[in-house]
Amino acid sequence: MSIVLTPFARTRLFPRTPRGNTIQDCSAEQFEAHLNSHAPLRVLEGYAPFCKLHVHRNWTSTRCLTVPIRDDNRHLLRSAYEARSREELPVLVRWFEGVESPIADYLIVILYSAAQLALEGAPIDADWGVVGCLYTAEPEELPMAPITMMRNALGVEEGGSGVALDRDAYLRAVAFWDNNANWRP
Repeated sequence: MSIVLTPFARTRLFPRTPRGNTIQDCSAEQFEAHLNSHAPLRVLEGYAPFCKLHVHRNWTSTRCLTVPIRDDNRHLLRSAYEARSREELPVLVRWFEGVESPIADYLIVILYSAAQLALEGAPIDADWGVVGCLYTAEPEELPMAPITMMRNALGVEEGGSGVALDRDAYLRAVAFWDNNANWRP
């Protein structure tokens, strides 16, 4: 099985100007090589048949993706309308500023099949393409952000995958994201 970083994931996980809330201590090429030479600890089923999650022990100093929202840090939450790419519509997002999370124990790599990526207009020359990565304390998937579920349901034309909204999964995600937020340096 071969794995490559998609251009979408490359710009998010390895931005031109490195940030403290992205993957640390390795280049995009080293990350891709590691995924192809080290078997995951576990493989989790994704939200659709074309999605798999490979759980790896964190071999970097990458920090956890989320921080719990508490009374003593709630005032550090920020929000804005942002798009992940020029082609997507901006959506409301929120994050912490001035908070740093602990070093993650696991990197959970989100993979899409080559067939799905071709359907989305992003063909790859491999079996699987990395579309994202979760940095976590536990070897479990974080719930997809509710807005990402909605974007996916909108379809490929709007930057989604075309997978219909699952109400129960959406409500579980709301319960998690109501009490947690991403962070930015």
